[in-house]
Amino acid sequence: MNIPNTLTFARIVSVPLLIWLIIDQEYFGAFVVFMLAGISDAADGYLAKRYGWRTELGAYLDPIADKALLVAIYVVLGLSGHLPVWLVIVVVSRDVLIVGAVVLAWMMWRPVEVKPLAVSKINTFSQIALAGLVLAQLGLGLWVGGLVSVLIWITGGLTILSAIVYFTGWLRHMMSYEPELPESRRHAQMTPGRSEAPAVQAKSRNGASRPEARTP
Repeated sequence: MNIPNTLTFARIVSVPLLIWLIIDQEYFGAFVVFMLAGISDAADGYLAKRYGWRTELGAYLDPIADKALLVAIYVVLGLSGHLPVWLVIVVVSRDVLIVGAVVLAWMMWRPVEVKPLAVSKINTFSQIALAGLVLAQLGLGLWVGGLVSVLIWITGGLTILSAIVYFTGWLRHMMSYEPELPESRRHAQMTPGRSEAPAVQAKSRNGASRPEARTP
């Protein structure tokens, strides 16, 4: 396991620690852990690109770590009353629906590649900014006025918009996808007049059976 993957794995391990700190109302410690997780996220991406340390394992672990961290923070902050329940439901539902859609497409042999869209990147930034601002307000006593309320509505709107964009693209893919045919069937379709019907037995004049020739 290289350095970027180690940092990503450490970010996953920090999720239960962050949950415990928020539940125990250790908001300063939660804020520090959250900031360290953000720094590690930027560091592993930089190192993977700079030194060519990209791996298939890291490609799967990195989005899992990011989503696990954000979902955990939103759920715990929502249960503790620091974020509205409707926003938590929207954030969690979006991720669950996207994962479910990808798994369903895979099970139906219509794999879809999920690429981060521009609206998704903006949405992720908004979610991170809101979570960090709430933890800073709780842990550092930072007074931010009505900024949190504004970010709540912005994040909610971006999350819904991102879900709609992803679902629309997924639905278009599922309706237009044509599975690749095996080589034998594709060759048969390209040859005019060729029949795939098996040979049948035909009676000859003297009563003996002979195989009937295939239609050319």
